[in-house]
Amino acid sequence: MVLERLPYSLTVCKVAHVGDLALEAGFFFVGKTDREISLVCETEDVPAGAVERVDGWKAFRVCGTLDFSLVGILSELSGILASNGIGLFAVSTYDTEYILVREVDFDRASGVLSDAGHEIVQAR
Repeated sequence: MVLERLPYSLTVCKVAHVGDLALEAGFFFVGKTDREISLVCETEDVPAGAVERVDGWKAFRVCGTLDFSLVGILSELSGILASNGIGLFAVSTYDTEYILVREVDFDRASGVLSDAGHEIVQAR
């Protein structure tokens, strides 16, 4: 599997209102449930009214468009990281998967994923 290293620092946060979101931002992901609105965005784009935030994340993107019939992608990647003591925050979109790890673990995560046979490339 080919994984792209995304170049930006990310923040995982909670916002109170959908209106707090900067829809013009370059990279963001919103998850809204009946209990919360979660946002993953570039650190410089965190809304001023964020209720809670955790800075210091970097991300890998699984390259290509993944068919919904594929199984075990997150399980494989999370298993490799977990067996090396690296936590993650996963984001799934219609096309692919994103694996966020703490910035302090990002280079080590690249290494263990590469050692497990995955190709790691820099995002363009």
